[in-house]
Amino acid sequence: MGRPEYPLHWEADVVLRDGATAHLRPITADDADALQRFHVHQSPDSTYLRFFAPMPRLSPRDLHHFTNVDHRDRVALIALLGSDIVGVGRYDRLDVGSESAEVAFNISDAHQGRGISSVLLEHLAAAARENGIRRFVADVLPRNRKMLAVFREAGYELISKFDDGVIEVEFIIDPTERSRAVMEAREHRAEARSMEHLLNPSSVALIGASRRTATVGHRLLADLVAGGFTGRLHVVHPEADQLLGLPTVRSLADVAEPVDLALIAIPAEGVLDVVAECAEHGVRGMIVVSSGFAETGDEGLARQRELVRLARSHGMRVVGPNSWGLINAAGATRLNLSLIPDLPKEGRLGLFSQSGGLAVAVLDAVERRGLGVSTFLSAGNRADVSGNDCMQYWEEDPATDAVGLYLESIGNPRKFSRIARRLARTKPVIVLKSGLSSFGVPPGHSVRPSTAPREAFDEMLRQSGCIRVQTVAEMLDVAQLVMNQPMPAGPNVAIVGNSDALGTLIADACVAAGLVVVHKPVALHPQADPAQFRAALTEAFAAPDVQAVVAAFIPPIATEAGEVARALSEVSAASPEIPVVACFLGVHGVNRALSNPRPIPSYPTPEEAVRALAKAEWYARWRRRDPGRRFDPQDVDVDLARLVVAEALARVPGQDSVRLGPDASARLLAAFGITLWPRTPVATPQEATAAAGRIGYPVVLKTTAPHLRHRVDLGGVRLNIDDDEELLADFAQMRQTLGPLEADQLVVQRMAEPGVACVLRTAEDPLFGPVVSFGLGGDAVGLLGDVSHRIPPLTDVDISDLVRSVKAAPKLFGHKGAAPVDVPALEDVIGRLACLADELPEVAELELNPVVVAGNGLAVLDAEIRLARPIERADTVRRELPS
Repeated sequence: MGRPEYPLHWEADVVLRDGATAHLRPITADDADALQRFHVHQSPDSTYLRFFAPMPRLSPRDLHHFTNVDHRDRVALIALLGSDIVGVGRYDRLDVGSESAEVAFNISDAHQGRGISSVLLEHLAAAARENGIRRFVADVLPRNRKMLAVFREAGYELISKFDDGVIEVEFIIDPTERSRAVMEAREHRAEARSMEHLLNPSSVALIGASRRTATVGHRLLADLVAGGFTGRLHVVHPEADQLLGLPTVRSLADVAEPVDLALIAIPAEGVLDVVAECAEHGVRGMIVVSSGFAETGDEGLARQRELVRLARSHGMRVVGPNSWGLINAAGATRLNLSLIPDLPKEGRLGLFSQSGGLAVAVLDAVERRGLGVSTFLSAGNRADVSGNDCMQYWEEDPATDAVGLYLESIGNPRKFSRIARRLARTKPVIVLKSGLSSFGVPPGHSVRPSTAPREAFDEMLRQSGCIRVQTVAEMLDVAQLVMNQPMPAGPNVAIVGNSDALGTLIADACVAAGLVVVHKPVALHPQADPAQFRAALTEAFAAPDVQAVVAAFIPPIATEAGEVARALSEVSAASPEIPVVACFLGVHGVNRALSNPRPIPSYPTPEEAVRALAKAEWYARWRRRDPGRRFDPQDVDVDLARLVVAEALARVPGQDSVRLGPDASARLLAAFGITLWPRTPVATPQEATAAAGRIGYPVVLKTTAPHLRHRVDLGGVRLNIDDDEELLADFAQMRQTLGPLEADQLVVQRMAEPGVACVLRTAEDPLFGPVVSFGLGGDAVGLLGDVSHRIPPLTDVDISDLVRSVKAAPKLFGHKGAAPVDVPALEDVIGRLACLADELPEVAELELNPVVVAGNGLAVLDAEIRLARPIERADTVRRELPS
């Protein structure tokens, strides 16, 4: 018998507790020597805690046993740094067919406390679930407190007992709300720590500095020196003794101290050799500004993958390649490791950009507006470090109050969504995404293809609380408001200006943006003096129903704009809870007179001011509301659903996908608490009347043809059939008219109560994972595209928003005197459908159409389900870096 198939998809790069990376993979027979080296370097105490006996060396028999596994009943995962094993986690199924397995871990003495056992447990549990194992058991000595803590803190429900000097631990390994929260918290801390090493290094090595002034290496050194970096700088040059007055070393090996960060600016062909030197020296991270990688074609892509593999296997994170670098403008660091000439002013805006060229324009605009930045990072080809990593760091960074992201591609939307949702609860996240017209991906970016509707991305951002903008200017318009003003308490706006036309223009813009103008706009005379401005502003701020103020002025003839700005600044300071935006026509940014005591953003046009205010009001409303609880019904049978899926796919071993019939569809939906109304196929008039007799009148007669079965207008459905006579007449007529169209296969079904027909869908997208969609039946979906989307897992609030976000939603709530329908029942089915999609990636497409929602309850009348062999999702229940 040959070796069992190696589960390549279990391999993963992970970030450890201290921010360094490691590689996890299944053990193989070729690891025997490495495992022996690992074992003999363990202390006697660690060996005893693992094996309950002294064992200086592993015998040949033990080595063979531990390294020859079947990846099913006996599984072992190893954690590697370079070629060294630093941790082993394994399970052995207790009995043939058992759902229980004994689990054990052994972590290198030199690497304990880095979270290796915790991440091994996550990956081992995922592998076990894949193999039908539901429960882990372990025997632990009482003094092995570290191992007990690993089990206790993982978020599972532990059962433990003491017997014969050993603590027996047992726990179900299905993910729980607590275990997910534990994993996400650990992931957050580890990835934030890894970014800390990159953005706050105490020592930097520049590899590729040059004496020639027209080179990238020379410019990087000059900008780094000019920025005033407060840490230690090591300049590597193979020939020069000094550059720009700084001493150099011939190679990284000549640096006598640890190096936190390496900046690499050499031709692409030599980068891998430098990465190996960095690994040898123990460098924590690197920025690769060199081009010549995935953006150049297959050869460059292979070089980029090897760069990432080599770096991660030795504990390093990588910014780039093809990056414009990073910046930390904090006075305590003053780090300019970028191709941006000048270190920006210190501010409180964190910026991430995937485009180096655009980053120059963004930072220039930031400087002109007087905003300043805390930290900035250009991802380049985004081979490793991404916007997700930056958000992890900025969440707890005290120097950052708001975040701006320019995205050309997005590699893991599910992870982005859950990180952004958490970050946006405390800090505004402003997102500019290019390429949505065709989901275009820039050269060098490795991204899964997407077939999801373009609107799905925007819906994901709204679901996550991100502020979506269309231009760089709009990003900064919003940033200067949310960073400098309080969040609006509501949509009510007062308008003060010195022109009737200007006031009307602003009022129209407010109404169009969803804001409410609570008083007639105050229009002063163009000759009004500062005292009159002050009086009008004071009255506006003092009005009890005003929640924001728009102050707009055409440069007056008799009054200096500075005097007006001072009046506005002083009046607004007396009402610190009310945000204000200003429009001094033709002036952009923050007027100096508007900066005391709190900056008031000023915009050159009223439309820009109102648009920024409306974005801030939406964000404030999202942040105030209850985030809801994850929809997680307890009466679902996931095991039954997986069995239905496995049976269906097993029947078509040579096919990539299969469509479920009515019975299998009903079983799958029932496993998640969704009842599919039965329908009876009928081939003769007698069969039709017999079926109706069993069901009870009124009934429906409809074709099974996909293009006609929902179309009453095209003769594919006959409703409200009350007796045998009417049924026989309809049967004959439908067979006659539909026969030539090959659509005369008919079914009889019970007539649902009158209500509102809805369409519920889910599709498994290679990029987004499951996408749940909702719309009202008929032309709303089919002709007008009135459909809303969400990315599971969903909270009860997400589901409520999904239902109410389509334009036709008022029909569900009693539009124009109609009776309202049972929206809670509809939301329950949507939530269950989202759970099904989240649990079963094999469900490639699922449509419930129609779902007729009545005054009390609903009826799911038809379902189309296509299963496919799944592609592993980008965001799973185990921590791993994208490949």
